[in-house]
Amino acid sequence: MSETKTDAKIRIVLADDHQVLRSGLRALLNMEPDFEVVGEASNGLEAMKLAETLRPDIIVMDISMPEMDGLKAAEGIRSLGLQSKIVMLTVHADEEYLFQTLKAGASGFVHKSSADRELIEAIRTANRGDVFLYPSAIKKLLGEYLRGESRRADAKGRLTSRELEVLKATVEGYTNQEIAEQLVISPKTVDTYRQRIMEKLNLHHRSELIRYALKRGYLVPGE
Repeated sequence: MSETKTDAKIRIVLADDHQVLRSGLRALLNMEPDFEVVGEASNGLEAMKLAETLRPDIIVMDISMPEMDGLKAAEGIRSLGLQSKIVMLTVHADEEYLFQTLKAGASGFVHKSSADRELIEAIRTANRGDVFLYPSAIKKLLGEYLRGESRRADAKGRLTSRELEVLKATVEGYTNQEIAEQLVISPKTVDTYRQRIMEKLNLHHRSELIRYALKRGYLVPGE
């Protein structure tokens, strides 16, 4: 019988410009029976090269590195079409790189001060295809989401009664001409109202406007 992949180890590349830290992380990770550190890099360029030649499952990468930082390296690895998952390490307590890290395609975001406790979990989470964020990063992400929702709710409160009529009619599928006839205004004025609504709600496409209105109950499917 052939070997099954369930017994295969998670192959890991470490990328950090501090050799002492890499040595510590290697020792920590190699203690796990299902982990194997297969390569080390001291900058983003080396990390990209190792990713392409070794095809590891996971790349544990520092954000701040010489020659090429971790964010650019992550984008480069994604552009190569590699399947390696990336777990970012950071020393920045204010999570200033959180959104950039997620945008770059990383599957994990771990603070260096808690790497001894959270890195192993982050690697396993990323290997499953999920995303790992340490607790304060989750709080930051949730806070930004809620602030965005609050801004949109505030904007909704500033919509005039006529703008709300145009919004509802748009979601119900009426054309500009039909809305104009309903409200006894010109089609051009309908379009002006719609653009004003989108600016207030910080939306950019009509499809976003429809999804926004559906989400907030302007049109209940099946009615």
